[in-house]
Amino acid sequence: MPHAPQIRIPATYMRGGTSKGVFFRLQDLPEPARMPGAARDALMLRVIGSPDPYGKQIDGMGGATSSTSKTVILAKSERPDHDVDYLFGQVSIDSAFVDWSGNCGNLSAAVGSFAIAGGLVDAARIPRDGVCTVRIWQSNIGKTIVAHVPITGGQVQETGDFELDGVTFPAAEVQLEFLDPADEGEGEGGGAMFPTGNLVDELDVPGIGTFPATLINAGIPTIFVNAADIGYTGTELQDAINSDPKALAMFETLRAHGAVRMGLIADVSEAARRQHTPKVAFVAPAKDYVTSSGKQVGAGDIDLVVRAMSMGKLHHAMMGTAAVAIGTAAAVPGTLVNLAAGGGERSAVRFGHPSGTLRVGAEASQENGEWKVAKAIMSRSARILMEGWVRVPGDAS
Repeated sequence: MPHAPQIRIPATYMRGGTSKGVFFRLQDLPEPARMPGAARDALMLRVIGSPDPYGKQIDGMGGATSSTSKTVILAKSERPDHDVDYLFGQVSIDSAFVDWSGNCGNLSAAVGSFAIAGGLVDAARIPRDGVCTVRIWQSNIGKTIVAHVPITGGQVQETGDFELDGVTFPAAEVQLEFLDPADEGEGEGGGAMFPTGNLVDELDVPGIGTFPATLINAGIPTIFVNAADIGYTGTELQDAINSDPKALAMFETLRAHGAVRMGLIADVSEAARRQHTPKVAFVAPAKDYVTSSGKQVGAGDIDLVVRAMSMGKLHHAMMGTAAVAIGTAAAVPGTLVNLAAGGGERSAVRFGHPSGTLRVGAEASQENGEWKVAKAIMSRSARILMEGWVRVPGDAS
């Protein structure tokens, strides 16, 4: 029988923060994939190389980790005061599933650069030299992100001396502002930052136990627990958890029950179809540890240590959206994150993760008894790795 030839689609492979993904302009996608649905999902899966029962994504652009199994679709925005609409797809590695339920904070750092280079930002708004402010509508969660992209000679400046732990080489700094980062979508609290109405809940997880948890919708829905309560120190590196099937199963069970408590799903059985959110992170007071690259981090250099799970595995550094959740929770006195950092009021926090440290700022206030955060701020970097066309079999979508 005849086989469909490959088609080629304009695409750009980019690093943003500690993640990599394939970026598309909506207008460049095959027509059936320009709308949400099965055709779009099938195309994204084939581009990345999923589902792959071998877990390697050899026949696609994915890198077989949650940080490198990602796609982005951008379009010129028709929303007032916005330049570009940004849609993120987290592609499952071993199953035929694309999760559109949340944002990628790391790849957010690359959105402004891609939008400028891709003609999605009005030329009149791009300075010859200086900083271009790109207002991004994050379509997955309905939030605004402001990217401050350095410009030299009318072009995006990608090289520089900004160092980001988890990324080997320095690059130009991109400052990101996540405006009103609390998730207004789902949850028992009707869109509140703390969906249960509590800063700390007692989370009962069958087979594991009952322990304190901070459940927060900010940046990305996140379940925070104390490392000591689940048998860890908070200084673990990837292999300590990712090579332990029992640990991975425990975290997934915890995530499923936390998702139900947050109102994100109705039953734990639904968690498998919502892999990207919520995240699970465990925290502990600041302590000395050695990073995955062998660098020593001193307790005096950080406020606390945090480890986070992404797509069922311990993340090699920290997801950008989880960093927003960390910064936001740290700014609210009484959360587990705030208490691990020493308690009290704070407008910024520096935490240790498996690859090093990261600083994120957030200012919290109470309005009518509910906590609000106007914005969270952090710096990342981004770089185009390859541009041209990605090829997929013609029947992929």
